[in-house]
Formats: sequence, C-alpha cells, structure tokens
Amino acid sequence: MSYGYLIKARVWPTTLTVIPLLVFIMWIISPLYWTSLAAIYGVLPYVANLGSSAALLYLAMHVNRILAKEVFQKIYFRREQAMPTTDFLLWKDSFYPIEIKNLLHQRIFTKFGILLFDLGTENSDEDKARNIITVAVSQIRNALRGNRMLLQHNIEYGFIRNLLGGCLQAVFFSLIIIVIAHSMRNSVLFTGGIIMLSIYTLPLLFSKWILNRYGQNYAKILFEQFLSI
Repeated sequence: MSYGYLIKARVWPTTLTVIPLLVFIMWIISPLYWTSLAAIYGVLPYVANLGSSAALLYLAMHVNRILAKEVFQKIYFRREQAMPTTDFLLWKDSFYPIEIKNLLHQRIFTKFGILLFDLGTENSDEDKARNIITVAVSQIRNALRGNRMLLQHNIEYGFIRNLLGGCLQAVFFSLIIIVIAHSMRNSVLFTGGIIMLSIYTLPLLFSKWILNRYGQNYAKILFEQFLSI
C-alpha cells in the first residue's frame, strides 16, 4: 500500500466522517473527567483530549474500512463476485463488445493460464464462472502493480468506499448525540446532532449508485491498462 493511498483513501475519508465521534467525546465524555484531571494538573485534560482524539482517528480509520468491506462490498458486490471487474468479463454483460471481451479472455489465458468459461458453461454455472474471474482479476491487479493511472482510480474508489463506511459510523454517533442531547435538554448539541445526521445520511441513500459508478470507472481503467501491456 502506497503512502498516497493511505492518506487519500483512508485518512481523508476518516477525517471527514470522524466529527460526530469527536463531538461525542468532547461534549459528552470529556466533562465527566475534566474537573478531576484539571485538579491534578491544569493542562492534563487538554492533553487527554488531544491524545484520545488522535487514537480515535486511528481506530476510526480501521473501523471505517472494515464497515465498508463487510457492509457495502459484501451486500452490493457479494465481496468481489458481483463487482464491475467481474461483471465486465461475463458474456451476458453488455459493457464491452464481444470482440473486446474475446481479446480480454485470450489475454488472460495467454498471460496467466486461466481459461474463463465460454457462454454455454457460464450460463450453466455462473457462480463458478464468477469465482474464476475474480482469480483472474487478482492476477491482473498484480501484473499492473505500480501503474499510476490504475493507482489513481484505486485511490478514488477506496476513498468513496471508506467514506461510506465512515458515514455509517457517523450516523451511529449522531443518533447517540441526539438522544443524549434531548435528555440533557441541550438545544445546541441536539441541533448539531440533527445537522450531522442529515449530512452523513445523504451519501448512504445513494451508496449503491456511488460505489457502483466508481467501481465501473476502476474496472474500465484496469482492463484498458491490461490490454495495453
């Protein structure tokens, strides 16, 4: 994993979606220990908040990735079996014309020794056809490791996927903030919770379309670059 991918596809989406979690810590959790720590040493509560924020950012980055893979990729794409990189190589898919699809199948067999199913075999056992394609696609990715154009689209897809995972987490903490703020009769915190809930719910409503669109862009570049080597 490149440094650029780490920053752009993992750190940035986490930074954008960690706000409700930080609000929860600063406004609800922090007051519980602030006075006690301040009595020991005046600057200690600030140090504790800074340290906990950094740790939570790191933790949230990994949680977002897990949520994105286990929720969105698992539900929408059946992990990799129904991703655009798989669909585009199926005979029944209409994205590529038959001539290009034949060329891709032949190139995969020549380079990796992987024989993809013909139309009849694919129709009789589509699940197995998809499994073989996912293996072939993984080999194509390995062959194109270091390709700058593909890396850029991989970063874009990773950013969107992890952003959606972060939105799930953000919605969860926004709801907690709303419930607690309502019980505390804190109108400012309650309003902030409503605003954050609205902002982070919106991408989730269009998550399937967004993820599929970026997945298609990645698949298109992957196969174009594969045919060019």
